[in-house]
Amino acid sequence: MYTLPTTPQDWSSHIDRVKQRFDREFKQEALALPPEVEAMPLFRQWVSRELSKKITSPFWEIAKFQKNQRCLDIGCGVSFLIYDWCTWQTYFYGQEICILAKDALNSRAPQLNSKLFKGVKQGSAHQLDYEAQMFDRVIATGFSCYYPPAYWELVISSVKKVLKPDGLFIFDAIDPDTEMAENWAILEMYLGAEVYLSPLTQFTKMVKDAGGKVISTKKGELFQMYQVKFNA
Repeated sequence: MYTLPTTPQDWSSHIDRVKQRFDREFKQEALALPPEVEAMPLFRQWVSRELSKKITSPFWEIAKFQKNQRCLDIGCGVSFLIYDWCTWQTYFYGQEICILAKDALNSRAPQLNSKLFKGVKQGSAHQLDYEAQMFDRVIATGFSCYYPPAYWELVISSVKKVLKPDGLFIFDAIDPDTEMAENWAILEMYLGAEVYLSPLTQFTKMVKDAGGKVISTKKGELFQMYQVKFNA
């Protein structure tokens, strides 16, 4: 049983650590790591950016985007610049804790498609300042592993409020049984963020407890994706 924090401030130091980890990566800051870490095959794949390609969750494969839908991408990074949002013809709203990524996207994305791009807000995943039932799709991939299950319960609750009754929530969670999970967690620790190797059964339980249902899942090399619909 997890005890939920009573105020957003209870999570601020944890969120700041995750933010700093991604700020450093976005700025491509050099890190002094132990030789045994730099010798890890995963570290070399991280440096060459091959690791990112291997572990990125292809959310579009289960999001089932339709033209003119509204989608909120939480922890979006520079998503609008690197994925096929223009092809999907979906209105893009972003939320991101990394200021540099947010500013880069808000500066460059309107040049790509000012009609579909609706801007990126800076903010954490559990604080979604949007109208109720505003979105057809909510995406949250690549960051659940940096937070304990108690925090993810808050995220699910917040997503439920802004998602339309027939909308879909797509998120991913690290599969602790995958071959690379433990080594990846070690690498991330040295990069500045703790990884929580929570059993996947906890995520399905959280969805159920929030009044949702897992419609489908899709396994990757490190993460498993979930397509969720909440009860009306």
